Amino acid sequence: MARAYSPGPKEFVFGGGDGDDQRVVVADAQEAYVAFSEFFRGREADAFTVEDEPVGQRVVLMPGRGVVARGKGAEVEYVKVDRANRYLPAAMLFFENGYAGLDHFGQWFPDLADLDASPETRGALRAATFTTQAAAIGEVGRIWADSGIVDPGNEWYVFFDSHGADDDRAERAELLVLIEFLGLERGEAPAGAADGEVWVRTDPRLDAESERWA
Repeated sequence: MARAYSPGPKEFVFGGGDGDDQRVVVADAQEAYVAFSEFFRGREADAFTVEDEPVGQRVVLMPGRGVVARGKGAEVEYVKVDRANRYLPAAMLFFENGYAGLDHFGQWFPDLADLDASPETRGALRAATFTTQAAAIGEVGRIWADSGIVDPGNEWYVFFDSHGADDDRAERAELLVLIEFLGLERGEAPAGAADGEVWVRTDPRLDAESERWA
């Protein structure tokens, strides 16, 4: 069984699939990030791996496939990455808190094949994994914290602020299912709002969750 993740000086192994692995000992997450950034930007590879061998945890960045994977022992999960600037932040989250540091990075799936489904299907599949109100409201809070605001009148939570309808399709599909599951009130976006925005009326559950992300 993998040991719990712990802070402090750590040793990581960086791999790029070419056999030229790099082992580093660092004092903190920032030092690890700087070292890995140089490793990542200095070569072409289908996959970049960061391993914390003593605790059996790893993150794998796959730019060619638009995927990030995380592993803990035999457990592996995958998330679709739509923007090139998301890879190094994923590594930083891993350096900060290992496997658990990536909990809120996006929509994780246990099967790589799930990522080949349409964004709307992925969103529905992800939403179906949240079977309690507490878990669902936590996921709604994660989605809001990534790209949301509260409107100036403090009456609405605005998800995907200033985003177009072609952006964030999987997370928007997930959010719409969770809104219905939780019985939240969805409103019409005002004139001039971006067509990808989702407006949800304030709710005590959302208020409490948003304070966690403030």
